Amino acid sequence: MQELLTQLKTWFFGLGEQYNVNPVIFGAIYVAAIPFFSASIAWLVRNIRSSKSIILPALSAGLCFVSAYLYLIVVGRNVPLWVYFFILAMVVFGAYSTVQKVRQRSQAEN
Repeated sequence: MQELLTQLKTWFFGLGEQYNVNPVIFGAIYVAAIPFFSASIAWLVRNIRSSKSIILPALSAGLCFVSAYLYLIVVGRNVPLWVYFFILAMVVFGAYSTVQKVRQRSQAEN
């Protein structure tokens, strides 16, 4: 058990060197986002089941999912490429959803 804890500690503090960030801040953001991510997923599922819009819960879940990596983008280096793609996909999804909603409302008003 002691060996596992030592390896975990080495890996965790190695994140600071790998990404040039404070690993405690990175870890705190990562762990703190878990309940918000879970709540966003529950919100998403509820909206799907009740045939409501999934835009906000999906964007909320995505933001919670990458929150620690947003910290890396701002202050770190060597950010994994998948993080940039995921954030880009979230922005595209948000923009597309907004345009669709504006179109629907403008057609409803006419």
